[in-house]
Amino acid sequence: MVEWRISEGLTPYEEALAWMEERVAAILAGETEECVWLLEHPPLYTAGTSARAEDLVDPDRFPVYQARRGGEYTYHGPGQRVAYVMLDLNRRGRDVRRFVAALEGWVIGTLAEFQVRGERRPGRVGVWVERPGKPRRPDGSPAEDKIAAIGVRLRRWVSFHGVSINVDPDLSHYAGIVPCGIAEHGVTSLVDLGLPVGMADVDLALRRQFAATLGAL
Repeated sequence: MVEWRISEGLTPYEEALAWMEERVAAILAGETEECVWLLEHPPLYTAGTSARAEDLVDPDRFPVYQARRGGEYTYHGPGQRVAYVMLDLNRRGRDVRRFVAALEGWVIGTLAEFQVRGERRPGRVGVWVERPGKPRRPDGSPAEDKIAAIGVRLRRWVSFHGVSINVDPDLSHYAGIVPCGIAEHGVTSLVDLGLPVGMADVDLALRRQFAATLGAL
């Protein structure tokens, strides 16, 4: 069984980290079930284990936290659905790449419910959408923006952190960092793509798509 937890309002980042630490410890001890936690944070930046100092463009704009997850700098804030995934990979297969691919597939399936084609890109963890209305890139390939970030951490094969999907955040807040260390691409959201999607709609889609991706591990 997987518990689904949805928090209203904005959850402080330190509070979320502390709660995940406690939950993962309890899962490892066999005291509780796995959990998917859906929430929003106040505006902030997080630094993953591969974050480079030069990618923090405006360090005074929002609080910056060391997340201890994989990846580089990312933004969290209102209008972004964060899904923290605490799953026991001891029971789901000890395969990090397969797990990250399943997280990407979860997001891609969720976006497809809103007729958005999310795509993977080799060497760039996360989910991307092509933007045919924007000028093509210098190499002639279509412009594309990132719509979802993924960053995970494992403790004895139980996962922390997870995914964030841009529903309707203030995209200008990304200007304080180089998102995920990739400067040549932009960021987008479901509302930026012209879709009148609310957080509750995304939550329902996430729950529907979970069984076909992460639930199948």
